[in-house]
Amino acid sequence: MSNILIIEDELQIAELEKDYLELSGFNVFIEKDGKSGYARALRGDISLVILDLMLPEMDGFEVCQKLREATEIPIIMVSAKQSDSDKVRGLGRGANDYMTKPFSPSELVARVKAQIERYERLVGTSGKVNNDFIIVGGLKIDITARRVFVEGEEKSFTSREFDLLRFLAQNPNRAFSKEEILREVWGLDPVGADLATVVVHIKKIREKIEKDVSTPKYIETVWAVGYRFVIE
Repeated sequence: MSNILIIEDELQIAELEKDYLELSGFNVFIEKDGKSGYARALRGDISLVILDLMLPEMDGFEVCQKLREATEIPIIMVSAKQSDSDKVRGLGRGANDYMTKPFSPSELVARVKAQIERYERLVGTSGKVNNDFIIVGGLKIDITARRVFVEGEEKSFTSREFDLLRFLAQNPNRAFSKEEILREVWGLDPVGADLATVVVHIKKIREKIEKDVSTPKYIETVWAVGYRFVIE
């Protein structure tokens, strides 16, 4: 049974979310501020975090960034803020999903299940060590350890950046639209979604792996389509 951590300072909302999640078979814990929520998430027994944006002690953006530096567990950010800039910022800090209040508890449960299932598919649950690598020129992607090296130097990647790079590298020389990338990497319905999220992440990845971002060697822009990982 998966453990879910809700970091939310509005207790009524947190308790409602908890009730629905427990009815769906999850164990649920609640923390009311960012600092204590961050500490609780690092104990090692949490499968997913539902993270409010506006929190005392430490806001949701900071909690998300610090968690992503320490763990790969899914993070669903929730907020009453509806601006695209907040969504892009949240996803850019490493959130796996972003929900705008108010939302139905049943939708939250569905997204929690989808994120946990996706995470388990990505990392595997067998406990077996099987390091697979993608090596192209001076770029080395360690699939199992989720590490990236450029000319022997390790580069720091957020969980979402790694997932995006791996997806493109595992499907080389094929052009993917931004909509396809959102569906395959974020697990989001691209209808009405903010496609700028993909652009932002591609830019960050290029800054880390490309020698010259103006003439990228690994990730090409396919005009009017999207992006392609090149293996010659």
